[in-house]
Amino acid sequence: MNTKKTLAALLASSLIAPVMADEKEELLKLKQEIAGEREEVLNLKNTTVNLIDIFVQQGLLDKQKAETLMKAAKVKAAVDAKQQLATEAAEQTDAKPKNPKSIRVTYVPEFVKDEIRREVIAGLTDNVVKEVKADAKKEQWGVPAALPEWLGNIKISGDMRLRAQDDFFGSDNAQNAYLDYLNINQDGGVLAAQNKNQAYLNTSKDRLRLRERFRLAIDAKITDGLKAGLRLATSNQFSPVSSNQTLGNTGETYQVAIDRAFLQYDFIDDKHNDWFSLYGGRIANPWMSTEMVYSPDLSFEGFAGTFRWRMNQDDPVVKGYQPAQANSRFGLQMGPQTPDTLFMTLGAFPIQEVNFSTSDKWMFGGQLGADWLVHNDSRLKVAAAYYDYKNLRGRANARDSFTNDWTAPQFTQKGNSMVPINSNDGFNSRCTNSQSLPGQGCLFGLASDFKIFNATVMYDFADFAPVHALLSLDYAKNIGYDAKRIEREFPGYLGNNNKARTDAAQVRLDVGDQEIKRFKDWSAIVAYRYVQRDAVLDAFTDTIFHQGGTDAKGWMIGGNYGLAKNTWLMFRWFNTESIDGPPLSVDTATLDLNVRL
Repeated sequence: MNTKKTLAALLASSLIAPVMADEKEELLKLKQEIAGEREEVLNLKNTTVNLIDIFVQQGLLDKQKAETLMKAAKVKAAVDAKQQLATEAAEQTDAKPKNPKSIRVTYVPEFVKDEIRREVIAGLTDNVVKEVKADAKKEQWGVPAALPEWLGNIKISGDMRLRAQDDFFGSDNAQNAYLDYLNINQDGGVLAAQNKNQAYLNTSKDRLRLRERFRLAIDAKITDGLKAGLRLATSNQFSPVSSNQTLGNTGETYQVAIDRAFLQYDFIDDKHNDWFSLYGGRIANPWMSTEMVYSPDLSFEGFAGTFRWRMNQDDPVVKGYQPAQANSRFGLQMGPQTPDTLFMTLGAFPIQEVNFSTSDKWMFGGQLGADWLVHNDSRLKVAAAYYDYKNLRGRANARDSFTNDWTAPQFTQKGNSMVPINSNDGFNSRCTNSQSLPGQGCLFGLASDFKIFNATVMYDFADFAPVHALLSLDYAKNIGYDAKRIEREFPGYLGNNNKARTDAAQVRLDVGDQEIKRFKDWSAIVAYRYVQRDAVLDAFTDTIFHQGGTDAKGWMIGGNYGLAKNTWLMFRWFNTESIDGPPLSVDTATLDLNVRL
């Protein structure tokens, strides 16, 4: 602005004669004229900003309110202009002249004034309009006035996935070697399930399946810090770790379930720092974890809280850091997204409520971790967790009793050691020759207790942003396995398999964009996983690797590519084989088309 005035004054000076600076009276007149011009220009600027504000809201406000805002805008513009001029006058009074000589202008032609006005307006328009549009979008001008207040407190989101999944089984795989314990328990015995062709898992027939998943989430702000959430999803109601609906049910409708329903409270201070969050209901995974322990589709039922101790929150790098979504990399749950913090998460989750019993099944968990920006946006996260499952192992029934039937798991995949709750011993009327062969079980439960220690490290290298390299390491050990107790309660049943196999580890590298949001966004993945038989609960692990469950090792490679805004492809290839069980090698290819609503 000052540069343009100076140029205009120099142009005008070619039409008049310069005189010495001691002509005080004429100098005063010049200052008054310049001050008048600046006041007019500043008035024009401020009035323009406020007029655009009104135009943004045009059509959403009544005429009377628009006139009131117009008058208020003009008054405010005049006041702002006078205040700015007063400030500049004070600065000029205090300043010392750099040049003892000066040039005065006794007259500024009208065409120069007009040119100044045009240049000022042209210079202001783009910047002012951009600023006003940004403010309007952020503050949602006009929306509260046009819509009910409660509607502004509701956020709707969702996603959809179409998947082609092809499973290839090795030619040397053992036949009829892996019992399908879930079907056996439902049918009442091995022979009963075999009569329905449901006793054994498929280990030889390649299989192509087309699947889809649709989820719709609604989050509602109740009051400051408190919100309620609901998510509907296509669902296989018998599996807690999959929301897929397999295509091929012509004539039948899809199953839709309430996947999440929760309340969440965030304690936020005056500086907008969240110090702790409390959750209750059916909630998202609250732990920093990987798919080795918890499937990406698994929801938790119960209560949890995450507490944060903040450091360096006034650091500009920490303040300006924008983390990706906690689950932006498929299969990795990043946990609390607050850099330069120590965090602690505690949770209590009922797994099964047992009627006529005080021995309900529960999971209690605790996790301590640190989240640190080690260099610019490069980020290190470490966490150690302990998950204690109560009343999960199977207990043998007395003859002709069903007292301990509740100890049978509601859901399993494969891998964990299993023992018979009811067995065919020739005398048990609840497990006869028509249900299972002599010595076989009719109802099975988990052999081991599960008390899992889990350590997770994630390092996000961001020095080549927007390309990131995320290295994650995950280790788990079940310290609840007790071989002596298992042998005492179920003598000889596990045989040579009674040795503890309780370790699991995974290393994974993700390279590329943190989130796939736009066309040409990309990322690549490579991972190796080794999960022994009783290291983690097979019911809760990833469903694709080795067809789900434990007792498996192998590789996974894959990648994502953005096709359009919020539309992308994800491909993964798994090469896996069993560790200790009968020979079983499985290769799986998945191709997903994802959209985000």
